[in-house]
Amino acid sequence: MDIKDTARPLDGAGVSAFLRSLPARPLLLGLGEARHFVGELGELRNEIFRHLVEHEGYRSFAIESDCLMGLVVDDYITTGAGTLDDVMERGFSHGFGASPGNRELVRWMRAYNEEHDEKLRFFGFDGPLEYWAASPRQALTALHALLDGPLPCTRETLDTLLGPDEPWSNEATAMDPSQSIGRSPEAQRLRLIADDLVALLDTQAPGLSAADRERAALYGRTATGLLRYHYWMADTSPSRWTRLSALRDAMMAANLRAIAEQGPALVFAHNLHLQRNSSSMSFGDHRLEWWSAGAITAAYLGDRYAFLASALGTVGADVPPPDTVEGVLSALPWDRSLIDARRLAEAVTRPSPRISQDYAYFPLDPAHLGMIDGIVFIREAVNQD
Repeated sequence: MDIKDTARPLDGAGVSAFLRSLPARPLLLGLGEARHFVGELGELRNEIFRHLVEHEGYRSFAIESDCLMGLVVDDYITTGAGTLDDVMERGFSHGFGASPGNRELVRWMRAYNEEHDEKLRFFGFDGPLEYWAASPRQALTALHALLDGPLPCTRETLDTLLGPDEPWSNEATAMDPSQSIGRSPEAQRLRLIADDLVALLDTQAPGLSAADRERAALYGRTATGLLRYHYWMADTSPSRWTRLSALRDAMMAANLRAIAEQGPALVFAHNLHLQRNSSSMSFGDHRLEWWSAGAITAAYLGDRYAFLASALGTVGADVPPPDTVEGVLSALPWDRSLIDARRLAEAVTRPSPRISQDYAYFPLDPAHLGMIDGIVFIREAVNQD
């Protein structure tokens, strides 16, 4: 089989044809990043999302960013609250607010909503964490405020147990579990209170508006997830980082399942978080392996979850060898291509794994092509945000 028969130029028609080729219409269409902060991929993602909105009925966008900060962006695009500059500063984690592609996406979504009755929605789906975690204060107090009595504690008790935010957000806990307060008596009690508040939400759901139920559920997932993460940050066993990595992706997956209820949505995150196979990475002397958010989500949604992995050809001075997947795809006649990954797996005989000179680029693993629905390929990437 000629590899050209597995691919098409990446344009609106190609995206629609790809969707039609799937066994079911996805509630969540994952578009992965092989590397963060690639300008060409951000621009291409925006084009894909605009096409999905205008021609395929998509109304939601989700990104690998703090789920609570994402509420700032969603408020802006749905109501116009705040300014674009302020939203880009306060509405994104991981430095994503500085990305020109993300700024243009938010600007376009707001402009679209000003002209249409059926509103677009914006979601962050990562937890308020990375290698360390934030204080559960915002999630706990916001959930507490949305519920009526009998509450498990007063707001004053909640504030006392939480204490100052600095010990919670201490970055040193990432490498030193002895500095974590996740197993302190106060944190242990907060875990019980969070559990009681989530249970109370279920009993009071009929009396809440749809918007309040959605936000309360998000606050509940985030509060319990953060407190669980903090608990295991205090762990001293060799499995500490494997467990923490798995917990982060599990929080992502829980948010994705909630977003699917608003679907269909385009989800943008690193390939490692959206892939169906397990994720792995070296961490010091350890090799970590855990199930990604995409794998967990696919276990629940089945064919209603689809995954487009991205791959890059030449990245700066890093040119893929011709016997790698990226090297083979670089021979396609288009600068931007959309490839049927499973057909490519049949067409390409034993490609070699790529070893990239760019430490931030994660090459496609040839062994996993059969678990990807499609590949978004950019032949050359020179614009890093």
